[in-house]
Amino acid sequence: MNGDIYKPGEDNRRSGIYVEVGPRGGAVHDARSVRIDFGDRLPSTQETGHRWQYRGPLK
Repeated sequence: MNGDIYKPGEDNRRSGIYVEVGPRGGAVHDARSVRIDFGDRLPSTQETGHRWQYRGPLK
C-alpha cells in the first residue's frame, strides 16, 4: 500500500482504488472509496481539506 496523498481534481494518477482521508492522511467518518482508471480525475471530497489516498490496484 502506498501512502501518497492527492488533492481532489488531480489527474493522470495510477489506476486503482482511492480512499478519502483527512488533510494529513487520517481516517474520516463515512469515508468514500472510488475506482480511478488512468487519465481520470480524482473526484471532489465530502469536505474541504480532505484528500485521496491510493490503496491498491484494480482487481
